[in-house]
Amino acid sequence: MQLLVLVLNKLEVLDELLTQMASAGISGATILNSTGMATTLVHHTEEDVPLFGILRKMLNPDREESKTIFTVLKEEQLETAKEIINRVTGGLSKPNTGIVFTLPINSVEGLVK
Repeated sequence: MQLLVLVLNKLEVLDELLTQMASAGISGATILNSTGMATTLVHHTEEDVPLFGILRKMLNPDREESKTIFTVLKEEQLETAKEIINRVTGGLSKPNTGIVFTLPINSVEGLVK
C-alpha cells in the first residue's frame, strides 16, 4: 500500500478531481487546507520589504491557499490516480498546479473494505 499526497494549488479543479477519483474506485481521502512556504514568508516579510509583496502579486495574485489531499492506495491504483491528477489539472509540470508524491505504508488499521 502507498500513501498518495497531493498538494493542489489549482483549486478550481478540486471537485472534478475528487469525482473522477471516486469513479475510478479511489475513495477515503482526507483534505486539509494548506499554505506554501513562499506564501507564508512573503506575508511575514512584505511589510518590511515591499518588493516581496509585489513579487507575490505578480507570480500568483489570487492563491493564498492550497488543498493537501491524503489517500491510502493499493499499488495497482497508483498509476490510475496519477493519470487522473495529471489529466484533470492539465499536468503538474505547469507552474502553480501542484505536486504529488507517494510514501510506502508498512501498516494500516481502520480501513473499510
